[in-house]
Amino acid sequence: MATINVRKKEVTRDPDHCDIPYYVSEFVEREVGNDYDSLRKLDNLIDKLSENKRQLEEQVLTVSSEVPKRIQNALKNAEDSKKSLSRLLEEETLLSSSISSHLLKAQPWMEDLDVLISQVEEIERHLSYLKWISRIEELSDSIQQYLMTNNVPEAATTLAFMAELDIKLQESSCSHLLSFVRSTVKFWHKILKDKLSSDFEEVLTQLRWPFVGPPQSQALGLAAPASAPDMYNNLETLFCQLLKLQTSDELLTKPKQLPEKYSLPPSPPVILPMQIMLNPLQKRFKYHFTGNKQTNILNKPEWYLTQVLMWIGNHAQFLDDKIQPILDKAGSSVNAALEFSRGLVMLILEKLAADIPCLLYDDTLFCHLVDEVLLFERELYSVHGYLSSFPSCMHILSEESCFQRWLTVEKKFALQKMDSMLSSEAAWISQYKDITDVDEMKVPDCAETFMTLLLVITDRYKNLPTASRKLQFLGLQKELVDDFRIRLTQVMKEETRASLGFRYCAILNAVNYIATVLADWADNIFFLQLQQAELEVRAESNTVSKLQLGQLASMESSVFDEMINLLERLKHDMLTRQVDHVFREVKDAAKLYKKERWLSLPSQAEQAVMSLSSTACPMLLTLRDRLLQLEQQLCHSLFKTFWQMLAEKVDVFIYQEVILANHFNEGGAAQLQFDMSRNLFPLFSHYCKRPENYFKHIKEACIILNLNIGSALLLKDVLQTASENEITLKPNQPSATAALNELGVYKLAQKDVEILLNLRASWPNTGK
Repeated sequence: MATINVRKKEVTRDPDHCDIPYYVSEFVEREVGNDYDSLRKLDNLIDKLSENKRQLEEQVLTVSSEVPKRIQNALKNAEDSKKSLSRLLEEETLLSSSISSHLLKAQPWMEDLDVLISQVEEIERHLSYLKWISRIEELSDSIQQYLMTNNVPEAATTLAFMAELDIKLQESSCSHLLSFVRSTVKFWHKILKDKLSSDFEEVLTQLRWPFVGPPQSQALGLAAPASAPDMYNNLETLFCQLLKLQTSDELLTKPKQLPEKYSLPPSPPVILPMQIMLNPLQKRFKYHFTGNKQTNILNKPEWYLTQVLMWIGNHAQFLDDKIQPILDKAGSSVNAALEFSRGLVMLILEKLAADIPCLLYDDTLFCHLVDEVLLFERELYSVHGYLSSFPSCMHILSEESCFQRWLTVEKKFALQKMDSMLSSEAAWISQYKDITDVDEMKVPDCAETFMTLLLVITDRYKNLPTASRKLQFLGLQKELVDDFRIRLTQVMKEETRASLGFRYCAILNAVNYIATVLADWADNIFFLQLQQAELEVRAESNTVSKLQLGQLASMESSVFDEMINLLERLKHDMLTRQVDHVFREVKDAAKLYKKERWLSLPSQAEQAVMSLSSTACPMLLTLRDRLLQLEQQLCHSLFKTFWQMLAEKVDVFIYQEVILANHFNEGGAAQLQFDMSRNLFPLFSHYCKRPENYFKHIKEACIILNLNIGSALLLKDVLQTASENEITLKPNQPSATAALNELGVYKLAQKDVEILLNLRASWPNTGK
């Protein structure tokens, strides 16, 4: 064992190798250890280890016999796969060789076949080409046969079908075929159009169309003479046949269009029968209003504008009663009256496009033209139901050079109007000063005239076709508002010394009125749409912050916000100046009242009747006179703000300069309360139900000063206890705030009340 112990000490583990001596030493140590009696276990231990050895040897033999079999199987499978792959490669080589050989043999056949296919395709194209020619010739022959038998309706139908074929062929590259079809359509269209137009014009002549005279001249067109049924039947037949030529007419006739700079909206050509009906009126228009005729003068645009409106009005009933039913029966969606109006309006647009460059720099003529055009547009839309999606005169006025000139002239005349309205003798007098119900805002004439001017400008530009043009006019309106505000400010500064004078108050009323009207306009649907358009423009140009964009998008702000804010600031400054002026007068008048002998006044019991302090009379008289004066001169909303601001300043002044600056005996406190509650507060009772609520400092100070002795002592004790509790942090003690609220004191703080209690002159001797 000694040897074993020595060996155990000598044996150390090598972690990088399988160290058998180390494990044997560990095993012996674990199984035998230092107990010599454990040596008896050696026989059993040797048997156990021998059995383990035998089992391990059997496992090794088993594994060594199975592994070669698996490897053999794997090798065999791999060999089989290799043979299969070799066989497939041989087959692929043979097949590839066979295909290549076949392709070489088939190559001449393929080339011959390609030639044959190309020839077949070419023959098919020729055949198709010939079929189209044959089809067109058949249709042409049909039209000829129909015309020979005087079957015009069928001829018109066949021509319409031919025109549709022409449209289908537009994508073809067969230029000669297209030319043939188009020439055939053109040939028959001219024949049919000439024939039908001639017959249609004859029927119209029988109906005395057009009705260019007074309404009495329309008698035959609308009456029912003996031959009327036949004429109306002919009218309907010819109208429908001409409608069938509409497709071919649009193919062959390019409508006259104004230059692109006018940005006219796309619109279909006027229907063919209506074109024929418009022809005599177009001739009359061009005869009278072009060339060197006496009726064609630049300073009389109202002549041709009025003439067109008269024509539209004169023919409206006939179109509604006679032509519209024909269109409805034919399944057309065209409105006869609007189509007629659209054709005549195009004459106006051509005339304006020709005349405007000639008078663009003559302010008087240009302004007159714009005025007349706007009147024409108003009647056209309101009376005759013209659609905003159609081309209109506003598109001509929106052309860049014309529009910029319009803006310039509009601004020039607006500024001239502003000069005249402010220099007028009645500029600061309200038109409705003698009508109480109407004159609530007390608006001076210049302010009302100015807002009317802005409203007229809005009416003039609100029908412009694009939002960008409207926004430019909105910008002009903002400029005018700012200019007018600056002018009002200049006049106000001249009147600063007389801030209670009539003119100063009129300026204040004007500022308030303009701000109020602009705020109302901000909710108008028209300006809300402009706000949305302005939002889109600013978002694209990145000229404003995300916050401003968010405010615009959420409708928190409006297009007039900047102007309204400037006007509100001016209004507040002017009101503040008036309040300060009156307050200075009140302070001057209250000098004697501040020095009243509050400590020596007799108690209420010693007086038969309480009366107002004589020293308070000047102050109260000043207040009364100024309130009455400004109530007459300011509008209701401004005066309400004025007296509330003044009441706040008077409240603080009397509290600080009269109450806190003096001590009061019982009589003095009672006199103060009488002066305030029975004289000062009633001055404001005309303007609100509870004026004392606007003098909380005074009211609550009077409550404290007029408490009876017991209540005052108790309150003083509660306040003192509350202060001590705050210092020692004792909870659940009586609250000073609750005690003050119980007395009706809410505004004054605890320290203020303690100061007021100390202003009481007489306290009983409590022994403290």
